[in-house]
Amino acid sequence: MCAVTDLDTLLASMSPLASPGLFVFCSIPHASYGMYATLAPIASFQEKEGLTLILDKQAADHAQLAYEGAFAMITLNVHSSLAAVGLTASVATELSKSGISANVVAAYFHDHVFVPASRVDEALTVLTRLAQCHASKVVS
Repeated sequence: MCAVTDLDTLLASMSPLASPGLFVFCSIPHASYGMYATLAPIASFQEKEGLTLILDKQAADHAQLAYEGAFAMITLNVHSSLAAVGLTASVATELSKSGISANVVAAYFHDHVFVPASRVDEALTVLTRLAQCHASKVVS
């Protein structure tokens, strides 16, 4: 399967889908990659302030890790190229029009958008509408 770079095709094909569960972002000062592997984070990033983990809220609670807010993860189910231009900006812009924060993590195959858990249904509606709008551009 080839990665998609055309913005209209990406947006039209993104098929946003919310994953089950709640996710949190934790920052652990003086920690390094691998130290919290037993918590099975879905992503991590080493920052100068510490190790950022994105993990299931229950795992963070069990480990007594601090976090601010719970998020739903929406996966954009299109194989987006890491060289594609505009997908993150388009998604974030559209969500911002509804006052929904978007924390986007680009992985190899898909982009994952973390939105406040209380607004996941609204975010899915916004993203589905965005996809439908661009579907007509791809067909034309």
